[in-house]
Amino acid sequence: MLPTENRLRRREDFATAVRRGRRAGRPLLVVHLRSGATDPHAPGESAPPTRAGFVVSKAVGVAVVRNLVKRRLRHLMRDRLSQLPPGSLVVVRALPGAGDADHAHLARDLDAAFQRLLGGGAR
Repeated sequence: MLPTENRLRRREDFATAVRRGRRAGRPLLVVHLRSGATDPHAPGESAPPTRAGFVVSKAVGVAVVRNLVKRRLRHLMRDRLSQLPPGSLVVVRALPGAGDADHAHLARDLDAAFQRLLGGGAR
């Protein structure tokens, strides 16, 4: 489970990550990353935590399949939060093929997307 402080919840934060962040597309998902964004909602001067949100549309499958994909993505993101700069906003959008993919394929695509976004990998 993704800790509460690492969850993206506000519509404005989703929009910021998608519109102002970098994007990496893979066959099963698209990752939007806004690096080191300051959190206008957080009080104090401390570095805000990295936050992640997920978009899984009805094109992925029925409700049971969508929830399964979201749970898998949350679990995968929990292990990868430390790789991201503090204050980053991440939106992971599942594509229709994600409903049929297993955990390993989702992990591979997520890692490849992060490698491209953080390491400046080839397009």
